[in-house]
Amino acid sequence: MTEEQRDRLLLQLEIDQLNAAYAATLDERRFDEWPGFFTEDGRYRVQARENFDRGLPLALIDLESQGMMKDRVYGVTQTIYHGPYYTRHVVSPAQVLGEQGGLVRARTHYAVFRTRPGDASEVYNVGRYLDEIVRTPAGLRLASRQCIYDSEMVLNSLIYPI
Repeated sequence: MTEEQRDRLLLQLEIDQLNAAYAATLDERRFDEWPGFFTEDGRYRVQARENFDRGLPLALIDLESQGMMKDRVYGVTQTIYHGPYYTRHVVSPAQVLGEQGGLVRARTHYAVFRTRPGDASEVYNVGRYLDEIVRTPAGLRLASRQCIYDSEMVLNSLIYPI
């Protein structure tokens, strides 16, 4: 194995660990920690595959900074009333698409399941993350995460981050 191959595998492992921590944070409902996965000016977008493929800008959620993410967390935890449910994220290993100037592009497939107390689990949202990732003194952070979902219907409303 060359040093370049080793470095690429280590980078993939770091991204996989970032994704595992991200999923656990959401599944354990530690929403206040969620914005910390992003850079200060990080972007989080949830968009239908059809709109993404056509280059159309409409998205269900489009947040342009940690500040907007913190506002979303406040809304989710303090002001929105909805029937309770739990989520479980299942993520694939990351595919490193490229690296240039300290910015890493990666793709990871995801499936999110939803379980309401006393009810069966159901598929909630399925798609792929398209990420731009940077290395910071605190570790890898998301400069951008696009959640491109395949699901044609979003059950009820999208409340928690994907």
